[in-house]
Amino acid sequence: MTMENGDRENKRKLNKYACACAVVGSMISIIFGYDTGVMSGAMIFIKEEFTIKQGQLEVLAGILNLCALVGSLCAGRTSDYIGRRYTIVLAAIIFMLGSILMGYAPNFGVLIAGRCTAGIGVGFALMIAPVYSAEISSANTRGFLSSLPEIGISMGILLGYVSNNIFAKLSLKLGWRMMLGIAAIPSLFLAIGVLKMPESPRWLIMKGRVGEAKKILKKVCDSNEEAEERLRDIKKAVGIDENNKDDIVEIQKLKTAGTKDESVWKELLFKPTPIVRRMLIAGVGIHFFEHATGTEAVILYGPRIFKKAGVTARNKLLLATVGIGLTKLTFITISTFIIDRVGRRKLLLFSITGMIASLTGLATCLTVVEHAEKKLLWALVMSLIFVYMFIMFFNIGLCPVCWVYSAEIFPNKLRAAGASVSVAVNRMMNATVSMSFLSLSDALTIGGAFYLFAGVAVVAWFFVYFCLPETMGRSLEEMDELFTKGDSSKNVELVKS
Repeated sequence: MTMENGDRENKRKLNKYACACAVVGSMISIIFGYDTGVMSGAMIFIKEEFTIKQGQLEVLAGILNLCALVGSLCAGRTSDYIGRRYTIVLAAIIFMLGSILMGYAPNFGVLIAGRCTAGIGVGFALMIAPVYSAEISSANTRGFLSSLPEIGISMGILLGYVSNNIFAKLSLKLGWRMMLGIAAIPSLFLAIGVLKMPESPRWLIMKGRVGEAKKILKKVCDSNEEAEERLRDIKKAVGIDENNKDDIVEIQKLKTAGTKDESVWKELLFKPTPIVRRMLIAGVGIHFFEHATGTEAVILYGPRIFKKAGVTARNKLLLATVGIGLTKLTFITISTFIIDRVGRRKLLLFSITGMIASLTGLATCLTVVEHAEKKLLWALVMSLIFVYMFIMFFNIGLCPVCWVYSAEIFPNKLRAAGASVSVAVNRMMNATVSMSFLSLSDALTIGGAFYLFAGVAVVAWFFVYFCLPETMGRSLEEMDELFTKGDSSKNVELVKS
């Protein structure tokens, strides 16, 4: 694409049809976010009813993410076979079954089984929602539409916190089961609603269904000229020769190439080109740092952190988590509207800088509280402020950009597989932090644990600076050009030129 075309594309407005498709596709993320948020409060009541130990509580918190790792690895190739749309339907159905099991759960074993089932659905959802949004959108609105799944997660987390406060008033046996089981209802409606959505035009072209893709592109583009331009770019990227008028021959070649499942993994993991290797490092690295910097510790164990800081009443603990949910939703929404104007790199560097400062401040305050002989009001207040600061900085940059970036950098053929590997690493780190935080805080003190997270955030800042080129305003078919050179600063100059 020429720079003239790129300038023209930057002036295009948000296509309402593409936006509606991305919104519906992102709703699966609301359900996942709800499960994450509601579990932070539900664990208080589950521990009381089943009298489980701290190790079991860590397993309950983290097992969802281990299973999501499996789900995300399966989702990449599944979406290449059955399509992006039906993969979202499958994710909703799996999550619905998991919610029913958790809501029924007569014992801890059944609860874990339900959590594992839901986790597989989560893995599918986390991989497919941003990929679908990225493939349905144009370059100038891709950041906004690909961020919608993160807004959905934030909305879900907030709803989970609110649900904790509502259902906590019910009996011990009924309250937490309602918290977890009620998510099955929206999952069912979503599975039905997604069937009304169009398929990703890029997936259709990879399957040789060029005619169907062209019809959808005309709906998600603002003009026939834009639709033709995107069609040409996609066909060129997936290997259909524009100069060959015999489309049937070209499409048959494409279908034959696409049936070799092992070739995708070979090109991505075992014998990647230098460009693909840089893409993989960037995609996997940013997902690694999203959770290695401690966000899951703050979200999932928020009540425990507030308790350490001095908030002891159960109703106040649950109310404080609602504040986390509101802060998260507010700043991730702001990020969604500025990501296509400010750029990915600037948001990431600003976000991680703020996270380093807030994690260091929180660690210091919690350390002071832990060693103080009496309750220190100032340390309590500052601990709460630093928690909210961390949530603010995390959600203005690292949280949404992470998903946008990994969904847009890989080539068409490798996008689903590349995104699935990135999400698998994301879930692995999520599970590692959520299942080890209690033990880590016991070993290092809770303040020491957050000092560790602050140190990891410093490493994350340098990783972003040196390894992640700016992708704002570039089409998905232009990503090879950005990763041709390893020098990130040169890539930034390339974008500006």
